Amino acid sequence: MSSKSVSREADDILLATDMVRLGARLQVLQAETSLSYDRLARLYREVKGASPPKGMLPFSVDWFMTWLPNIHSSLFYNIYRYLDAFTPAKKSHALVEAYRLYLEQSAAGLQPGEPAGEPVLSFTQAWMLVRFFESGLVQLSCCQQCHGQFVAHAHDPETGFVCAICKPPPRAGKTRSRRKTSARASV
Repeated sequence: MSSKSVSREADDILLATDMVRLGARLQVLQAETSLSYDRLARLYREVKGASPPKGMLPFSVDWFMTWLPNIHSSLFYNIYRYLDAFTPAKKSHALVEAYRLYLEQSAAGLQPGEPAGEPVLSFTQAWMLVRFFESGLVQLSCCQQCHGQFVAHAHDPETGFVCAICKPPPRAGKTRSRRKTSARASV
């Protein structure tokens, strides 16, 4: 084995380890590294202490268009796009760094001592989003009110676009857990 291939393998192992820690599925690891399926499965078990989940990736473009996932997806993708364009981190490495920053920023709104729940956008969903952009299924559209860039269906008209932050749907944020939390807080 040449030193270049050993270096590439070591880089792939480090990248795969980072991705597993962030919640990547085995299909993501296979697409982003040159490691074999068996090697990745062993690495996954070693890092997570459990076998990798089986089955297909269950995400569609439409999931990214619903109000809360759209806000989180847009935050993530704008971070990713910046890192990929303006830092040494490219493609897979930009994905890992952008997802870490997304987790940091999405937890920033929590009150001190408030437990962090599951992130709205999983690592695998973030990876799928990047793939959807690369394949031309989605685009960034500029909100006419806040001028932010938000994930939208490809080829949707951009004139008159208003984001989910500026114009949330009527029942936005009215989840059962929020109602319970606000009910407990008012007691």
